Amino acid sequence: MIGLVLAAGAGRRLRPYTDTLPKALVPVIEPEGGEARTVLDLTLANFAEVGLSEAAIVVGYRKEAIEERRADLERRYGVKLTLVENDKAEEWNNAYSLWCAREVIAEGVILANGDTVHPPSVERTLLAARGEGRRIILALDTVKNLADEEMKVVADPEKGVRRITKLMDPSEATGEYIGVTLIEPEAAAELADALRTTYERDPQLYYEDGYQELVHRGFHIDTAPIGEVSWVEIDNHDDLARGREIACQY
Repeated sequence: MIGLVLAAGAGRRLRPYTDTLPKALVPVIEPEGGEARTVLDLTLANFAEVGLSEAAIVVGYRKEAIEERRADLERRYGVKLTLVENDKAEEWNNAYSLWCAREVIAEGVILANGDTVHPPSVERTLLAARGEGRRIILALDTVKNLADEEMKVVADPEKGVRRITKLMDPSEATGEYIGVTLIEPEAAAELADALRTTYERDPQLYYEDGYQELVHRGFHIDTAPIGEVSWVEIDNHDDLARGREIACQY
């Protein structure tokens, strides 16, 4: 099992930072006299914390910024890095981005969105949930009060995920998918095919729409509740401020 980070997006709502950087490299911790840490730093640190020694990063927008830091990130976190290029990062959404990493997924991965600040307890929860035929396990926040923008999930204890979409009444949801998934090698081929179907239908769809495609095909997707955990998806400057508050707790 290796780590996988989706870091190809432009993050235009975080300008001016993202005029020159991909969203995953926006500073989250800026200590006085120290070196800034980014969402990518935090995610790689999480991977190292749970014993992963390799990770792949899907790059696209401003990919050279990640390429320049690759050796330093490897030294800092002891994780060997492979970069996977998304050639349509500024045109298409992340269903295609995850499909670009289909060969990596075949090794079995913990997938983390490049804009999610979260503690390593999330990865530990997913690893602890492995076994008993589970092939894809979503990290689910069942505590947070939900609104319209969240990636909401309806899950059944026996049947697994039934719906995953932002376009749902929050009162119907079991919880929010936080952007971290454990994917076993046995799920790779079926997931890749579902992702291809998804982006071919509409290049602007999310990889979570690929998960929904799998569900429609009868694939069982599991969830693992993360408990009462502080985390945030960084989409804008308010989220960034929240991410900086949270990151200082880890």
